[in-house]
Formats: sequence, C-alpha cells, structure tokens
Amino acid sequence: MATETTIDRLGDHVEQDVTLSGWVYNTRGSGKVLFLILRDGTGLCQAVVEKSDATGSFFDAAKHLGRESSLRVTGTVRAEPRAEGGFELAVTDLVVLQRAEEYPITPKAHGPDFLFQRRHLWLRSKRQHIILRIRHTLIDAVRRFFNDRGFVLVDTPLFSPAAGEGASTLFEVDYFGEPVYLAQTGQLYLESACMAHRKVYCFGPTFRAEKSKTRRHLTEFWMVEPEVAFIDLDGLMTLAEAFICALLERVLADHRADLEALDRDITALEAVQRPFVRLSYTDAVDMLKGPQAREHLEKDLADKTARIKTLTASLAELEEAEKSAKKKWQRDKAAQEIAAAREELSEFEEQIGNIPKHMELAAGFDWGKDLGGSDETIVSRLHDRPVLVHRYPKQAKAFYMKLDREDSRVVLNFDLLAPEGYGEIIGGSAREDDYDKLLERIDEEGLKREPYEWYLDLRRYGSVPHGGFGLGIERTLGWICGLKHVREAIPFARMMGKIYP
Repeated sequence: MATETTIDRLGDHVEQDVTLSGWVYNTRGSGKVLFLILRDGTGLCQAVVEKSDATGSFFDAAKHLGRESSLRVTGTVRAEPRAEGGFELAVTDLVVLQRAEEYPITPKAHGPDFLFQRRHLWLRSKRQHIILRIRHTLIDAVRRFFNDRGFVLVDTPLFSPAAGEGASTLFEVDYFGEPVYLAQTGQLYLESACMAHRKVYCFGPTFRAEKSKTRRHLTEFWMVEPEVAFIDLDGLMTLAEAFICALLERVLADHRADLEALDRDITALEAVQRPFVRLSYTDAVDMLKGPQAREHLEKDLADKTARIKTLTASLAELEEAEKSAKKKWQRDKAAQEIAAAREELSEFEEQIGNIPKHMELAAGFDWGKDLGGSDETIVSRLHDRPVLVHRYPKQAKAFYMKLDREDSRVVLNFDLLAPEGYGEIIGGSAREDDYDKLLERIDEEGLKREPYEWYLDLRRYGSVPHGGFGLGIERTLGWICGLKHVREAIPFARMMGKIYP
C-alpha cells in the first residue's frame, strides 16, 4: 500500500510506493512518455507517466492537464540525480482533483504590474515560493535571537493618539468619532515596558503614509523593535551588529541552495563580518562631497553603459533565436530570456539617467539634511560590509532621540546601511531620558503635550539611560535575497496606489 508523503520527504522512500497530492507546475514530453512537474508546497518533483496498459486509463487525461490543475499521483520513488531534488516518481496511478484551464501566468515572462495584479497566483511560482520560505526563516531567526537573550515580547497597539515619527506620514483613522493614527512604531509604548522588564521587543505591522513608489518603500511593512534599559549608543550598535550576523548565519545555513536559485551572490553575504564600519554623519557627508563618491558614480556610469551595449547585442541574438526556434519550449525559453533582457535594459537605462542627478545631489549635500536613498546607496557601495552611520543632526531626526551632550547639534542615533547599495535596514537611537530636555524637544517640534503625558511619566519616575532600534523585515529580506524591489519581500504589498489583491 502506498504511503502518503510530501516531496521534501521523498528521500525517505526510495524504491517505495508513495502518494503525492499537489498541482501541475509544468508538463513536457510527447509520444508515450509524459513528464509532469508537480509542486506540493514543499518542493518540486518530476513524475514520469509512461503509456502502457496499466496507465491507459489516465495517460491521455494527464497529457492534457493544464498548469495548476490539482491531482493526486501514486508511484515508485526513484533516485535521479538529474531531476530537481534528486528524485522522481514513476507513476502507477493518477487522479485529477480539479482541471485548471488557461492559467493566466504562463511560462513566458510577464511584467511586474501584470504579476502583482495576480499576486494571489504568482505566490505559487518557484521564485516567490523561495522568497517567502526565506522570509519565514528570517522571522523565526529574529524571534530566536531575542528570546535566547532574555528579551520579553511585548505587543504594542496599532492605534495611537499621536505621532511616533514624522507627522507627515500618519494614516488617520476615525476611532468612534475621535481621530487616531495607525502605528508608525511601537517604540514609545515599548519604552514603558523596558522599564518593567529591562529587555523587551515588539514585532508587528507598521504603517507609513509616504507618497513614494521607490524600490525601498511600502505603506505597510513588518518591523521588529528591541528596547533595552541601561544601554548607550555604542551598546546599541554592538547589539545591532550581533543581530545582523545571527540572521545571516541562520539564512545561509538553511537556504544556501535557495539563494543560489535566486542567483544571489553568496560570497557577498559571507563577507559580512564584525566589526561593521562605524561612520559619523559628518564623515558620511564629507564622503558624499569628496572625490571617492564621484569616482564611484563615474565608474558606475561607465559599467552600466557597457552593460547596455552588451544587452542590446544579446537581445538582437535572442530575438533571432526566437524566430528560428522550431519547438515550442525553445520559443518559450527564448521569450523568457528576451523579456528578462528587456527588463534589465530598461532598468539600466533608468539608472544611467539618474546617475548625473545623484552626482549633483552628493556634491551639493548640505550638512543638516537627512541622508536620502541615493546618498545611502553611495555610502553603502563604498564599503564591503554594513555601515553604521551615527550622530545625525537633531533637526533631521525624531524628538525622542537623546541629544549628544558633547555636541547639542546632533543626537545619539544610528542608521545601519546594508552593503551593495541596499541602504538603511535598521534605525535606532539612545532615547532622551532627561525630562526637561524631552519636553523642550516636544515643544520645538510643535507637538501637543497632552498625548505625550504618559510618555513623560517615564522620565518622571525612575528614568534611566535606554535605547533601541527597529529593523524592517522587507528591506532586510530584499538585501539578503538580492531583490530589486521590497514588494517581492512581502506576500501582499501595500504601496501608494496599490491595494489589490
């Protein structure tokens, strides 16, 4: 009798009869041999159906199954090094559960808008399946890091009466006739919890009404925020270093083959070792305005121009190959490669158009502004490991960040920039623990005192040095997987103008 199992457990059943339940990922073959590529949520498996008296009752039905048809197959597991996963199934029985026709996502390449409109189906593709499995591991590693170090999980509210970050990015909600806001951060509430438990963290959805469609922005994203009592800025940066290294170590241990399937440069991830680069904001500004940044951008321009020339020539060859292809699978393969080349070509052309602007912005950067996306990209690309940029001007950062007692122009904060141009994935600071100075900052920002009375209580009763940071899951996953846009790093992206599905 066949054993019910899943594709990821086939290695336990070599030369045994098993039953798999899943969906048709792809089909190929002709004549008397049919190769069904099945997926079942745990992996892909090649199921070989040979036409014979024993399979005659279902061979023709199997031959005409559309992609994503659901079925149950029984057969003998065989070791096959050439097959994905190293095993295949010699089918002896097949039952169609539901026949799918004209599945909209075909083997040919589709544009990002088409795919995101069908995100509920696109999640079934191999690439998206891998990304979300890595996301699962990343989230588990986040929780293990803090749980193993004695942090207490504290769930913070999603409705807030006041801004935690800039007021311009608040989503307002009618709360029984009273205006409140979707949480930008759990940090303010977490500060009260760290006074009770010393080391705490929250983990949940966060909302920012930023009218931006860049590759790094979402209006709804997931963030983990630790908060620690009796810690200073150096201690926070050391904690952030250990955190990032632990996450990378776990993902590399569990998903090396998956990262290779995404064409990720694993050596770049393995190069991330402590200590990270620590760079003051002032030094970062000098770097942006200096020759090093300009030389980097000029080289980037030359490299991308050369790549465009190569892609243009390759595209012409691929288009010719598509025209001359005699078999459908050859035409489909060429079509995929053409679409990928056109997309890459379009991206490089856009990047080349932006480089002169980035040169101008970097050269003319004024001390006192926050670092923008292009600035972070330049700084991070000039280093082979993460960069901790610290001590930003107070006018560029939130009211709760502690003023540097040696230079009141800046606050004791840091942003951790991921290498390879991925930019900020962590932002954190020591919190202002002096009652009078915090009140002064609230007034400077033009904020009403009343919504923050409970927050001021934390400075009235047993205030201590403390601080924390926030890590965005999607940006971090985007960096680790080498994604071009964070919208691939979340199951259902929410962006300006995008709410479906």
